[in-house]
Amino acid sequence: MNSFKLELHPSKLKLVLEGLVQLETEMAERCAASDDPDVVADTGKDSIELRLLLKPLQERAVATYGQNILNFSRDEL
Repeated sequence: MNSFKLELHPSKLKLVLEGLVQLETEMAERCAASDDPDVVADTGKDSIELRLLLKPLQERAVATYGQNILNFSRDEL
């Protein structure tokens, strides 16, 4: 099995996590809105794969950088 290691600064990791969370949301909305069983099946399968990637990535990010790594708000403090 091939693999690679990617080192990211916390600010870059936050952008990657935000993008993956956004993609997961869009996929869920696409599944919910579609009447096409092929779209639902394909998107659902991709969504499962995405969640299998996202969950451990989020867990490692939180363990390393704290819960704020998952705060994607653009609101001023």
